[in-house]
Amino acid sequence: MSSNKEATASPSKLALLVVCWYAGNTLYNVYNKKATNMIHAHWFVATAQLVVGIVWSLVMWSTGLRKVPNLTASDISACIPIGLFASLAHSGSVLASAVGAVSFAQIVKACEPAFAAVIGLLIPPMDVKPILAYCMLIPIVGGVGLACIKEGKGVDINIAAFLYASMANAAAALKGKLGSSVTKSLKGDTSKNMDAANVYAVMNIISFCCSVPFVVVQELPTLSEEWAAATEKHGAKPLITNIVLSGFMFYIYNEFAFAFTAHVGAVTSSVLNTAKRVIIIVVSSVVFQEAMERNTVIGSAIAIGGTFAYSLASKKKAAAKPKTA
Repeated sequence: MSSNKEATASPSKLALLVVCWYAGNTLYNVYNKKATNMIHAHWFVATAQLVVGIVWSLVMWSTGLRKVPNLTASDISACIPIGLFASLAHSGSVLASAVGAVSFAQIVKACEPAFAAVIGLLIPPMDVKPILAYCMLIPIVGGVGLACIKEGKGVDINIAAFLYASMANAAAALKGKLGSSVTKSLKGDTSKNMDAANVYAVMNIISFCCSVPFVVVQELPTLSEEWAAATEKHGAKPLITNIVLSGFMFYIYNEFAFAFTAHVGAVTSSVLNTAKRVIIIVVSSVVFQEAMERNTVIGSAIAIGGTFAYSLASKKKAAAKPKTA
């Protein structure tokens, strides 16, 4: 079925999907950082961004531009763990960029393959990668480590940003591990109307539901005070604008990424996802004037290069699979 999808996607369509994906992701990181710089209620910002996507989905469904998903209670139950980890991956990314530099968060997030490799071995069914792929984890981890070494200061890590980005990595790896079989099953049943766009829309709604308790526990007691302070300092319109635009860009870029992956497969998508980080690091360092020392530049290049090589090395296993079957 995937091969048919791949055949129907023209090179120009795939190129357009990549351009929209990259542009949306880059703009999301810019607007997200602006929003979190304005208000110190970062769980709230992450959750509010998901609301924008829900509104978009409801408009698409209510106008008939997209078929309404036809899910049973058991289908929704199967999606809840995936939505939970999607929520933690999103919130972790928002929090990491909020408390630290966007570029640093992206560098740490380049370590996601290391988390995925470990989770693939720990959670059945075991996913064993080729030896070369595991070797590529060394430059990934080493590159991130080098990026954390400041000249004349030694190791200098923003612990909070590092932990939040690591949380995002672990959650994203768990989402990928647990979600692949569920999403394949939903897409395979045409009566459920679950194409790539609707799969993401449903996960976005579940992610929002999973995010609300974190806002209640972490920020609700001081949320009104933080909002009042933010609007007094920056104005309500700029704050709301940045939250809405970041939410819209987040949803749109993920839709384009899901559509691209549906045509070309996860490995190719992973390679381009790696290249995307370079653009975000460069743009964020310019827009927010984030210092990029020599070790940071070299370390990030090594880590991103290692991630690129890991994606290619992982592909070899997939190519060899039919011969052993």
